[in-house]
Amino acid sequence: VQLQASGGGLVQAGGSLRLSCAASGSILRIDAMGWYRQAPGKERELVATITNGGSTNYADFVKGRFTISRDNAKNTVFLQMNSLKPEDTAVYYCNAHGLTTIQPTGELVVDGMDYWGKGTLVTVSS
Repeated sequence: VQLQASGGGLVQAGGSLRLSCAASGSILRIDAMGWYRQAPGKERELVATITNGGSTNYADFVKGRFTISRDNAKNTVFLQMNSLKPEDTAVYYCNAHGLTTIQPTGELVVDGMDYWGKGTLVTVSS
């Protein structure tokens, strides 16, 4: 299983970016997908998560500005970021949790592991 994130870049304060992250592999289902971020010198922190059924959870500092969505058929999660602030500058990582995968034998395997993408850099200039 691999997660590939894209969409980061440099934007001015007040601008918008849309991040995408696609999970690849023999995946039948992903329970939860999400975005986390890590700013220089800080711990990685939750930004937003979304369940397979579409329930969402946001960190307080992005409520009203960011929107998470997903395409279950494509195992892809999105993060629409509006009204960006310089303090949003960070490497953004996508996460997938609770995967059901199909083994070469045809067996279905459900695991509780966390899978991470390599991260995409978002830089917001003032």
